[in-house]
Amino acid sequence: MGLYLDSSDSLTLYKKIRDSKWYIDKTEILSELIDRIGTTENYICVTRPRRFGKTVAANMIAAYFSQNLDSKAIFDGSKISENPNYDKFINSYHVISIDFSKIDDMCQNYDQYISTIKDILVNDLYNAFPEVQFREGSSVVEDLRKIFDCTGTQFVFVLDEWDAVFHMSFIGAEDRARYLLFLRNLLKDQAYVALAYMTGILPIAKYSSGSELNMFLEYTMALEERFSKYFGFLQNEVDELYRRYLKLESNPRIALEDLGKWYDGYHTFAGDRVYNPRSVVVALTNNNLGNYWTSAGPYDEIFYYIKNNVNGVKDDLARMITGDKVRCEAKEYAATSMNLKTRDEILSAMVVYGFLSYADGFVMIPNQELMGQFADMLEKEESLGYVHRLALESEKVLEATLTGEENTIAQILEEFHDTEAPILMYNNESDLSAIVNLAYLSARDRYDVQREDKSGKGFVDFIFYPRRKEELGIILELKVDDSADNALKQIKDKNYVQRFKGKVADRQEVKEVVLVGISYDKFSKKHTCRIEMEYV
Repeated sequence: MGLYLDSSDSLTLYKKIRDSKWYIDKTEILSELIDRIGTTENYICVTRPRRFGKTVAANMIAAYFSQNLDSKAIFDGSKISENPNYDKFINSYHVISIDFSKIDDMCQNYDQYISTIKDILVNDLYNAFPEVQFREGSSVVEDLRKIFDCTGTQFVFVLDEWDAVFHMSFIGAEDRARYLLFLRNLLKDQAYVALAYMTGILPIAKYSSGSELNMFLEYTMALEERFSKYFGFLQNEVDELYRRYLKLESNPRIALEDLGKWYDGYHTFAGDRVYNPRSVVVALTNNNLGNYWTSAGPYDEIFYYIKNNVNGVKDDLARMITGDKVRCEAKEYAATSMNLKTRDEILSAMVVYGFLSYADGFVMIPNQELMGQFADMLEKEESLGYVHRLALESEKVLEATLTGEENTIAQILEEFHDTEAPILMYNNESDLSAIVNLAYLSARDRYDVQREDKSGKGFVDFIFYPRRKEELGIILELKVDDSADNALKQIKDKNYVQRFKGKVADRQEVKEVVLVGISYDKFSKKHTCRIEMEYV
């Protein structure tokens, strides 16, 4: 066994996952891979955002196929064991498993990076095949071909994070081209390749008709259904995990529906709901809903994507932070270029990296966890203009609401509408709600803010459920070319307050509610706010 060839790491790491109390059996993917071995469809590239289980799957695949490992005890009883070819293929191939994101901390350039990978692989091959006469100074590709010619040995390649090189600061355009050439020479039209399974975040570069890696079949979350169920948690899997959680946790503090609000929001091509698996596992482990999105560099920061065209997307951000979706023509862009300029390029890249979800021609912020990431960015980045400044004022707006300062709220909204002249022109309540929701951005730390929540005899624009029982509830109704008094009247007439009585939904009962009516008159261009208190 070597570092790359038949490494025991994959078995050890997968066993840790297999022994976890939150393990979900995804071994059926192995059946699909078995069917590809020895066919012309044996080059597979699966791209998903970070934290969606790509590395777990890669370790599982390597652990199953590697012939120098004994992994039968781990896979017996799993879904793959029901495959009639299970025994034939388990531990039946030499596996070359490389995680391209792992880099020596002394590495300073591409030559050092790729030379280290080649040297390790060559050393593994020489140790594993001492009977083969290798030519001095030969390349990795030549050595692999020599092994095949002498022994007939074919290899399963498991290449994780294939696109990591495009994120490295010392890699230039010429280096990227050389890297693609390295992968092409290693894999394309080589008889020693039984199967090549590759994962990453970025789609494979397709900038020319003779693409270096055009032998790969690509499977993305938004555009391909096949392999979708193996990455992320589906609804039935989250249901199963939640049942385990209730049995294990003596004082469960998480509701199943709240797991959906926090970590759901992604979709397969067929429309199935997909949860962020890492965040679900951490939340259940901690018995606490929170923001578990971890950043590992600029590609994990939202502002990285919008910095080249802030003006082109800031109004979209204003709408999406309110929970709206915006139309977008999904674009695939070359992995060799992350120079994002157009609106659609920026939004599409954010879909690929998991910050936005895409369905039916629209993009949206998928869940509350990511909503928190966007909110943090809005409060930090001055270049976002009115969106940034309104987010900063949101704490003042919330406090004014709780203390009944009607004029303060109207004044803040008036100032931003008059001085910033955003694209949101208040043509209807939807436009007004985008700005109002921004104005209450900080409330999300203390409230579960829901839009158009069915209540009483109709739908309320915003309802704020406090996260702590001592907080006041808030109901917010908006009007354009109507009065704020009529907004309050609608709240009362339609009995929206009953949502806080603890009888209609599973919510913490609230004793006192702030009723807020906000209106905008297009003729006078004036905002009006009315606030009343009501006991539940």
